[in-house]
Amino acid sequence: MLSALVPIFRTPELRRKILIVLGILVLYRLGATLPSPGVNFGTITECVDKATSGDSGQVYSLINMFSGGALLQLSVFAIGIMPYITASIIIQLLMVVIPRFETLRKEGQAGQAKITQYTRYLTVALALLQATAIVAMASRGNLLPDCPGILDDNGIFSLTVIVATMTAGAILVMWFGELITERGIGNGMSLLIFAGIASRLPADGQKILQSQGGLAFGLVCFAVFLILVAVVFVEQGQRRIPVQYAKRMVGRKMYGGSSTYLPLKVNTAGVIPVIFASSLLYLPQLVIQLVASGSTAGWVQWIQTNLVNPGSTWHIVIYFALIIFFTYFYVAITFNPEERADEMKKFGGFIPGIRPGKPTADYLNYVLQRITLPGSLYLGIIAILPNLFIELTGSGSNMSNLPFGGTMVLIIVVVALDTTKQIESQLMQRNYEGFLK
Repeated sequence: MLSALVPIFRTPELRRKILIVLGILVLYRLGATLPSPGVNFGTITECVDKATSGDSGQVYSLINMFSGGALLQLSVFAIGIMPYITASIIIQLLMVVIPRFETLRKEGQAGQAKITQYTRYLTVALALLQATAIVAMASRGNLLPDCPGILDDNGIFSLTVIVATMTAGAILVMWFGELITERGIGNGMSLLIFAGIASRLPADGQKILQSQGGLAFGLVCFAVFLILVAVVFVEQGQRRIPVQYAKRMVGRKMYGGSSTYLPLKVNTAGVIPVIFASSLLYLPQLVIQLVASGSTAGWVQWIQTNLVNPGSTWHIVIYFALIIFFTYFYVAITFNPEERADEMKKFGGFIPGIRPGKPTADYLNYVLQRITLPGSLYLGIIAILPNLFIELTGSGSNMSNLPFGGTMVLIIVVVALDTTKQIESQLMQRNYEGFLK
């Protein structure tokens, strides 16, 4: 394995891309640990330790995981990449609803540049909105439990400076991600998420070792290994639909006549359904913290007991159902069988035994629906594993951010496999043996 790494650094272009990625990741982690102006770093560090070990702070646990712990510390990169991810998802949904976006998507590179510009504008607006909400909660004492004195000054000017700093940090993170995608290797946003999650693993593992002992730590590592094997196995699984291209004459040359296949992954949606479902389940507690903080009303108690508590049966069932729903929804808006069938027909391709046109689209839709079901069940089971552990062991909601949990392992494996495949393709283009043997 180590011998396969040598060709990476022997190739000047690939070496430059790797160094660019590493340099940007270092800057990203530096900004994630740099406190914003006007934030009492000592006080907020103590409050974060209390919040992550109790019931509070669960509303931002997913986003805080993506930011590598930067959110609750109100650092410069506290907002992280979530505004850009949210903006990208909104733009993708608008492509289905608004014909203008659909037309831009079909215009090629020029249309894609326009869509990217709209995504950036929406990212700035969302970053400003999210920074304002977080700073407002921090100034009112609702961000962290029983933690006054997070901000040195609650004046308008001081709060405006913090909001501007966090918004600028989110814009800089967006630029980092685009820079990695353009000049580095791999998907920039995915690698930034990977860096945020990986930065927390040593500290989380140390907490388990200190609080539960060596036996529990060993069992957790063994469980993580089994989850890794399962995730890699399913992520590599795909249904290969054979496609035959007929021979055709263009001038004096003959093209086509080749056989290939159309790969349909078992997990076509990736980790997006898990992010959607987690975000929706965190909305009830966000509403409670903003509107009914400290209230003893019946509906508030019911939400905290059944929806906010990650170990409750209602939470697990709703979480699992939302993941299945969003898996089908996201696959439906990202994979269009009619477009694939038209593209195959345009270039003289057909599936053996299936007529081109609508029969091909119906067949692709039939196969996609059949493989989406096991893919959605797989995502749901991986995501609720920590919640089931809480329910079965009665560990309490302080285990909701269980290190190496399903979502974290899923993101790490998907990003690592995608980046490794891109490195492999770069090496194969230069006649090397490859990164994977």
